[in-house]
Amino acid sequence: MALEFGVDTFGDVTWDELGNDLPQGQVIRNVIAEGVLTDQVGLDVFGLGEHHRPDFAVSAIEPVLAAIAAQTSNVKLTSAVTVLSSDDPIRVFQRFSTLQAISNGRAEVTLGRGSFTESFPLFGFDLSDYEMLFEEKFELFKLLTTQDKISWSGRHRTALKQQAVYPRPERPIPVWLGVGGTPQSVVRAATNDVSMTLAIIGGSPARFKPFADLYRDVRKQMDAPMLPLGAHSPGHIARTDAEARDRYFDGYRIMHERIGASRGWPPLTREAFEHEVDHGALFVGSPETVAQKIAATVSVLGLDRFDLKYSAGPVSHNALMDTIRLYGEEVTPRVREILAEG
Repeated sequence: MALEFGVDTFGDVTWDELGNDLPQGQVIRNVIAEGVLTDQVGLDVFGLGEHHRPDFAVSAIEPVLAAIAAQTSNVKLTSAVTVLSSDDPIRVFQRFSTLQAISNGRAEVTLGRGSFTESFPLFGFDLSDYEMLFEEKFELFKLLTTQDKISWSGRHRTALKQQAVYPRPERPIPVWLGVGGTPQSVVRAATNDVSMTLAIIGGSPARFKPFADLYRDVRKQMDAPMLPLGAHSPGHIARTDAEARDRYFDGYRIMHERIGASRGWPPLTREAFEHEVDHGALFVGSPETVAQKIAATVSVLGLDRFDLKYSAGPVSHNALMDTIRLYGEEVTPRVREILAEG
């Protein structure tokens, strides 16, 4: 697989010029514009993550991706991620099969448990069933992607016997599994014949090398062909390192505090932020700085795809558009040059 570059977002609610939250409807329209720009600057993938909380506007991924599909020609459109545990696998399959038709074969799906739990009580699921829900629904979803008629039974829905599900996609929908960094999840992706993307959101990306190696080792032990391996990390690009750090910090800090309020995180200091930019998983800086860091990450992990999570709390739509433009027009060509130079 040729190396691919993508961007993804959770539809973070951004601020207007006066520091007020934009209406969520406007945020969604802005996300569509960001997806269209992704195609225009030649990036390979645009992804949307699902959330159900006030600081993120995107709870229904597929209609937003469909709106982008109608205005683009080449970019692949994926979830990042679909929280399968609190959804219906049949409906997920139907929605992405429909998106596959609208986009003329550009739809992909990334499945995961999700690091947020709001969707479980919202849709009537018990968090004590967290593991079992994903296991059962993942099994069912895999059958849907490989068989025209399925027979299946489990604890959390009625049994199916030779059930056909429509529409059938004209070509297979690529399936990825989002992995936060446990060996069990890595083995699940490898043994179930799905691609894997690593969510690298803190610490040095190099510390995920054992998981990348494990995925490839399991595929080799199975005597199975290699499948694409990706990674997703947050970042921001501006003309200079200083501008990128200054423009990104406040929004990233606010996002960190909002999420950390329910998780017991301490407030984010500028010093901790700078350390994460210099040594961790934040890809923040000028095009050259970000390109060097991406190239190093691609090399050490052996990646086939790198996705930049370009939104962060209330960082403005204009700044996000600037990041996407610089990423597509300057960063990704430079990464390819660095890798070609060896």
